[in-house]
Amino acid sequence: MSAREGQPLLSVRNLIIEFTTRYGPVRAVDGISFDVYPNETLGIVGESGCGKTVTGLSLLRLIPSPPGRIVAGEILLEGRDLTKLSENEMQSLRGDEISMIFQEPMTALNPVLTVGTQMVDVLTRHRPLTRKQAKIEATEMLSKVGIPAPIKRINEYPHEMSGGMRQRVMIAMALSCSPKLLIADEPTTALDVTTQAQVLEQIVELQDEFQMAVILITHDLGVVAETCQRALVMYCGEIIERADIESLFENPQHPYSRGLLDSIPKLREEKLGELPIIPGMVPDLLHLPAGCRFADRCSRVTDECRLQRPHLDAQASGPSAVACFHPLD
Repeated sequence: MSAREGQPLLSVRNLIIEFTTRYGPVRAVDGISFDVYPNETLGIVGESGCGKTVTGLSLLRLIPSPPGRIVAGEILLEGRDLTKLSENEMQSLRGDEISMIFQEPMTALNPVLTVGTQMVDVLTRHRPLTRKQAKIEATEMLSKVGIPAPIKRINEYPHEMSGGMRQRVMIAMALSCSPKLLIADEPTTALDVTTQAQVLEQIVELQDEFQMAVILITHDLGVVAETCQRALVMYCGEIIERADIESLFENPQHPYSRGLLDSIPKLREEKLGELPIIPGMVPDLLHLPAGCRFADRCSRVTDECRLQRPHLDAQASGPSAVACFHPLD
């Protein structure tokens, strides 16, 4: 499948998100722009605190306010600007046209309601179904995501299930209304390696069945390599590189992207030594440098990098773009 087929399903333009703190406003997402095309899987990668999750939450207008708010920008879903919709309009859209798999299902699922009750509530909100009809559909969806004995499981509470089961319930709930866009925020973080692989395989299979686009938010580049067609690399609230997966892994343009790839542990290395690291620390969001935010950690830094801030050209032709004055060859 082509990663750039037809018109974008989702277009984000110059999105800025700030949080009010006791020390002043913090810009967690700073002017990012990207597109998501129908049926593609777009990865958003970067280390903790770079703005990945905030970006995902903003697409459903779930940024807690206060302290957070969307300061500027557009979030266009098939031409509709979600930043201008009322809360009632957003509630109708969430779980229907856009769904999200949250990072920790134990906090996302209601502990005092059965799995079935929660799934039925979602279905009856968005579909003209009786609760009995919705429960039948919910049971079928649990079966689709690989939960054994779904007729029994649908009457259980979240705490009665394993982490892998709860994550599958989240997937089933997110897909129950056949959304056009699924946002998966670190969907395998708390799972063992075997269950991780099963859950990812489930998402890919269901994506083909439901013909939906997926935004996969993760710090795991291995997951991105297996499941995504394109990726955005985020650093300090900005998108610093955009590329198709093959280009990103074979020929990364930004020194930070190269550092992330080099820090992945590799099997069967001829020489065992220390794992490469990216030196230095992420700058304080309250006191950002005037120039490139990666400058103090970069081996290619020049005076230009410290004085001017490089920007990613969101309109650049081709799948690749980089925010760097001295990109890698």
